[in-house]
Amino acid sequence: MRAKIQKWGNSQGVRVPKTVLEQARIAVGDEVDISVSKGRILVRRATPIRGRYVLTELLSRIPADYRAEETDWGPSAGREAW
Repeated sequence: MRAKIQKWGNSQGVRVPKTVLEQARIAVGDEVDISVSKGRILVRRATPIRGRYVLTELLSRIPADYRAEETDWGPSAGREAW
C-alpha cells in the first residue's frame, strides 16, 4: 500500500488507512512511539491495547489459597452510614 507525505501546517504527515490501524490495534487518539531504524520509520502503540488490564488475567494472579479478610478501621469518625 502506498501513501503520500503531505504538509500540514509546519509539519508533514501521512494518512493511515483504517484497516491498517485496526490490524495494528491503534485507534484515533491513541499515543504512538515513532522511531527510525535502518532508514525506516516505525510507528508503535505507546501503551498496551485498550483496556489496560484484562480482568481474567488479573484474577489468574490471585493465589488459590487466598482468603479475603475484613479490616476494622475503628469506630465511625463522622456521619458514616454503616
